[in-house]
Amino acid sequence: MIIKLFTPLLFIFFYMCFWFILSLIRKRNDLADTAWGLGFILVAFYGFFNQNFTSGRMNLIFILVLIWGIRLALHVYLRNKGKSEDFRYKKWREDWGKQWIIRSFLQVFMIQGLFLYLISLPITFAGIFDLKTSLNWFDFIGIFVWLFGFFFEAVGDYQLTQFKSNPKNKGKVMKYGLWQYTRHPNYFGEVTQWWGVFIIALNAPYSLISIIGPLTITFLILKVSGIPLLEAKYKGNTEFEEYKKTTSVFFPMPPNKK
Repeated sequence: MIIKLFTPLLFIFFYMCFWFILSLIRKRNDLADTAWGLGFILVAFYGFFNQNFTSGRMNLIFILVLIWGIRLALHVYLRNKGKSEDFRYKKWREDWGKQWIIRSFLQVFMIQGLFLYLISLPITFAGIFDLKTSLNWFDFIGIFVWLFGFFFEAVGDYQLTQFKSNPKNKGKVMKYGLWQYTRHPNYFGEVTQWWGVFIIALNAPYSLISIIGPLTITFLILKVSGIPLLEAKYKGNTEFEEYKKTTSVFFPMPPNKK
């Protein structure tokens, strides 16, 4: 069983190596963002295969991850198409100088691969330990939580894309639709979906250990590479500073009145 738990990590290593090589050819490290969603599908397929395609619960998880991963990868691809490299990756490339190749490999692709493995632990545990029992209230609660998160992420991304597509909004801050209730509806949605998958996976023995997955994505979004990096970009922006005073940073809440 221990070998099966770490097998996805090996798959992810080779998967991220492929994307790293592609990033060298394309000269843009933000390909890692496109690889992110698709990597979870790889792990879900492993769990799907490990259950011999006969677990209704694993089938459910596979479908949810497939929908999430394809939507996210397509969204990121279309967002970056025809544009220069994402500002975060571009700055790292400049800061790293002559060491940019090795640091890109380790600090972009390998570390993302490690986080991918940790976040996907609920999928792996369900794929290895699920007893193939009938769906129960854990599953239905998990589906509801996942759908709630998917709504916030997908609709939030769509609203932001529509806002940015209007030339009149250039330089302005998005604060409409779901964005009036949380400054990061897409991030809130992504985190919520992984808690939903974890709840579904709780039906499998030992799966409580896989809480490492949703805790990892929650920590990364709130404290590391998600909200902090994005909000740092708007530091000093008067409109954004006013927006912060009235809008919740993460959890959807009614706008505060000034």
